[in-house]
Amino acid sequence: MIACKHENNVPYSTPTSVDSDHLRTWIRLVGVKASPGRASTPLPLGCQHCEGAPCTNACPTSATYQTPEGIVAQIYPRCIGCRYCMNACPYGVRVFNWTRPEWPESMLPMANPHVSKRPKGVVEKCTFCHHRLIQANERARAEGRKLMPGDYVPACVQTCPSGAMAFGDLSDPRSDIAALAASPRAFRLKEELGTRPKVIYLRQRE
Repeated sequence: MIACKHENNVPYSTPTSVDSDHLRTWIRLVGVKASPGRASTPLPLGCQHCEGAPCTNACPTSATYQTPEGIVAQIYPRCIGCRYCMNACPYGVRVFNWTRPEWPESMLPMANPHVSKRPKGVVEKCTFCHHRLIQANERARAEGRKLMPGDYVPACVQTCPSGAMAFGDLSDPRSDIAALAASPRAFRLKEELGTRPKVIYLRQRE
């Protein structure tokens, strides 16, 4: 969560904003009970990057859209703050900027120059660190090669100390991530809604 905030210039929430239920975070931990009598399992919840994303259909200005790689991305200058996308998202992972974002002066030098600072009145969310994908594509193009596994990894996956998160190309049946997705323990959140999320979780082993 901290890596996500630093990488994507997500300002830290103040006690006032938390009390007002205006928490700013692109990824949070939620407790999910697998079965009666068992403790809740903490799951990281961010944008699920649905194949049939209802948020992209609801946006009247096309501020949110799906990239050729399948990432549900954002164009912040287009956002008019109507929050239709927030109402359409069944996962509640979009954040509305109620106030102008502020950072302590000591943290300003740590801002990521590759990511914009979103203004008041727009909706923002996890983009799988889309700027990293752009950089990786440009690097591969300059080196005259195709994008390789490991060239592009979101900050949350890169910094997870236990290796609980993995990232890769679901469209490549030979990839490690495709093998994990095919596991009998794999499941998607609220998949009965037909949104076809690309974020896949693995049930705990019994």
